[in-house]
Amino acid sequence: MSDATPAPAEPIVEPRIDLGGALDKRGFAWAIFEWARNPYYILVIIYLFAPYFAGVIGNNLLASGELSGLDGEAARRAANAEGQATISSLVKYAGFVAAFTAPFLGAALDRGGRRKPILAVFLGLIAVMSFSLWWVKADGTGMPIWMGMTALVLASVGYTYSEVTHNAMLSVNGRARSLPAISGLGLALGNLAGALLMLFIVLAFAMPALMGWPFSAPLFGLDVASGEHQRLVGPLAAVWLAVFSIPFFLYSEDGGTKGASWAKAARNGALGLFNTVKKASDNKEILKYLGARMLYADGMAALLALGGVYIGLYLQWNVVELSAYAILASFFAFGGGLVGGWLDGLLGPKRALMVEILGMLATLAFQLSITPDAILFGLVQGFEIWDGPVFNTFSDVVYLCTAAFIAVTATASISSSRTLLVHLAPKERVGEFFGLYAIAGTVTVWLGPLLVELFTTWSGDQRVGMSAIGLLFILGLAVLTTVKSGKHPATET
Repeated sequence: MSDATPAPAEPIVEPRIDLGGALDKRGFAWAIFEWARNPYYILVIIYLFAPYFAGVIGNNLLASGELSGLDGEAARRAANAEGQATISSLVKYAGFVAAFTAPFLGAALDRGGRRKPILAVFLGLIAVMSFSLWWVKADGTGMPIWMGMTALVLASVGYTYSEVTHNAMLSVNGRARSLPAISGLGLALGNLAGALLMLFIVLAFAMPALMGWPFSAPLFGLDVASGEHQRLVGPLAAVWLAVFSIPFFLYSEDGGTKGASWAKAARNGALGLFNTVKKASDNKEILKYLGARMLYADGMAALLALGGVYIGLYLQWNVVELSAYAILASFFAFGGGLVGGWLDGLLGPKRALMVEILGMLATLAFQLSITPDAILFGLVQGFEIWDGPVFNTFSDVVYLCTAAFIAVTATASISSSRTLLVHLAPKERVGEFFGLYAIAGTVTVWLGPLLVELFTTWSGDQRVGMSAIGLLFILGLAVLTTVKSGKHPATET
């Protein structure tokens, strides 16, 4: 028996994240930006304005007489499918524009001057276009459909540009191990803001019109029957953005170089971007990751952007039901942002992301198994629960519950995605890679809606159209498994 003193055990470094870093002045200011901006996407693109706009498109098609050869129900389904396909096409065109320009913006951000002034321009574009949506009237007396579509495309491009710029500033607004918590807090705050505004729309307008509670009539004399409360979300999101983006501009770290030439930055950035692509072997892992994101992120974006249109038209939910779904989803998405940061610290961002993608895929499959009359593709028959004005069938209630799962997994995946990019990208080229990150999310932002559009058009069935999203999740997950992410970022100091 040896009496030699055994060597001390190797210390175990536990993965950890710095939650306090998300609450210091810089980190919180970066996060509050999403409290200001994200309600636009939640209210306008996902839940309230887009379903309204799709309905306007479908009703115009019915009024034109083009579907006169179909009976009433068949004509309604065809009009709904056309509305969904048109909204998908709109998102597709916005993706085209952003896909060919965002990478150059990102590359220029690493070499250019102050970032906040150009970010203010992008936010101004979103605000003006969002405010203009008030004039997209159902009776055709206001802004024509083509102008409404143009406004949404321009706002979407501004949203993508603001996302690239804001994400490029993440790494300078906290320590390395604080970034998952800061990223998650931003998404949590953005979804909480969306939930609160949605709750306001429901209580102030939708429920008074439906049941005379909590007010005897909609506030401010809004005509709910003509969709004025759904049009109002455009101006509401614009004003919210203008007011609550102020703390970000006052307290966050800019990260740009004061006085640097943007023209020179654009030229050098384009050259640097070309060299990055040319020397792909030197950036193999991050480019594989961006390839994976190019697939799964589009599936997520299509699911979120078209989910409200799908349930509004396929399940025939009214505004109160859509809003209740959105509020539930937004509150759970608040938790999803925090869960994303926690999972990053527990598993590392790559493994966390894989879990989150699997969660979205499983939830999508279950959602598509639900019809107005049954769930699990007919294995469980539906039934009427009550004869009230909302959620009166078993299918309605079950679909409502899925909001929690899709909200948590989707929001957490966004947080994990950008945390993984910050971990993989060289610090001096974060903006460049966030530009590529944006194209990875916008090149396929048109691919997902295009697949939904094609599958919906070919089949004439909304469920078949939405099933195309699952293919993108599966392919993205397969590519992600091949990425070598290296050291766990939460162990860095």
